[in-house]
Amino acid sequence: MAFVAALSFHYLCIQFVTPLYMKIFWLVLALFLCACRGEELLIPAEYERLPLEARSLESFSPDEPIGMYILNEGNMGSNKSTIDYVDFVNATFIRNIYSERNPEVIKELGDVGNDIAIYGSKLYAVINCSHKVEVMDARTCKRLGQIDIPNCRFIDFAGGKAYVSSYVGPVSIDPDAQQGAVFEVDTASLKITRQVTVGYQPEELLATDDYIYVANSGGYRKPNYDNTLSVINRTTMKQVRKLELGLNLQCVEQDRQGRLWVSARGDLDNPTGERAPGLYVLTPLSPDLDEVDIDILDYACSVMQICGDSLFYIHSSSLPDASNFIFGIIDVNTQKQVTDCFVEASSAETYKMPYGLLVNPYNRQLFVTDAKNYVSSGVLHCYDPAGKELWQVRTGDIPSRMVFLYK
Repeated sequence: MAFVAALSFHYLCIQFVTPLYMKIFWLVLALFLCACRGEELLIPAEYERLPLEARSLESFSPDEPIGMYILNEGNMGSNKSTIDYVDFVNATFIRNIYSERNPEVIKELGDVGNDIAIYGSKLYAVINCSHKVEVMDARTCKRLGQIDIPNCRFIDFAGGKAYVSSYVGPVSIDPDAQQGAVFEVDTASLKITRQVTVGYQPEELLATDDYIYVANSGGYRKPNYDNTLSVINRTTMKQVRKLELGLNLQCVEQDRQGRLWVSARGDLDNPTGERAPGLYVLTPLSPDLDEVDIDILDYACSVMQICGDSLFYIHSSSLPDASNFIFGIIDVNTQKQVTDCFVEASSAETYKMPYGLLVNPYNRQLFVTDAKNYVSSGVLHCYDPAGKELWQVRTGDIPSRMVFLYK
């Protein structure tokens, strides 16, 4: 409630304070923050009204999101990763909420935001090149601490533990780059409890009650990419199996029937033939994947999410002359494509680089981000289930991962 009240106060300030007073207010605030932080100047958060109906918090059902955090990567080496927030209660978009809520943090969020998630009452942001997982209060975005993990990539949770994939080695292309690891973190103490070596440059991972499935990319070793899915026994924290799938694995999702969907990006420089991207559907005949049926689908997915019996995905080619993007939906039961453009054509044509995807399971609204040219502000688009654009708003640089907040 304190979070909602704070947002309401800021919104009232925006609506009713005159432009002159606003200038004075921000000048005083900037001087104050500059004094608090030495020579480093904190850029204040920006508040923008969204074309939504403001509602009371009580009117939201438990399975309806009250907000959504957006993690902006920022350019590597620029220390410009930020978090934006969509406030569905007050119909407000907040840019750079982390720095406003944490003015005492000298270097702000850090360098290259890679993943964001909520577990329990905590918000976790994986900051790749700052080698840390930033932990915040999910309601207020106030910093609680950090977990130091080298070259960390993605995060998932099970049984009170966080599991973080890590490249382990330095941030650099190296044909001799070492194998990666998965770190286990106690979510109460925020301490690393165990770790296990997996394949080369692990990306997304999926944690279940018994096992953790990890997509190994081998991205630093290109063109000698990895092609394995690691299977970790969560009880023993031992890798029990590696399955060979496609080159350069990236995403791992699980549908309601227990099937695993794993995407392979293929060879980014020569994505043809045996080095082409693909989508792998694994039907486990045993939980540890000792026995498994594998179907290979001819779909390329840069990012994907399963909602109900639909797999939503976006494909954005890394080739410089590629201009056609795919906004696809696959029926997970038939494994057939339902559409190759789930947004209206006029909106699809405006994208420079579609980057992030999140589907609201409550009302099937779709959120898609556009990273544009990777060096300036991006855009968040909101669509209804039919693909009609409802609104869009400017974000931080390279908006990527998103996560819903519930009351």
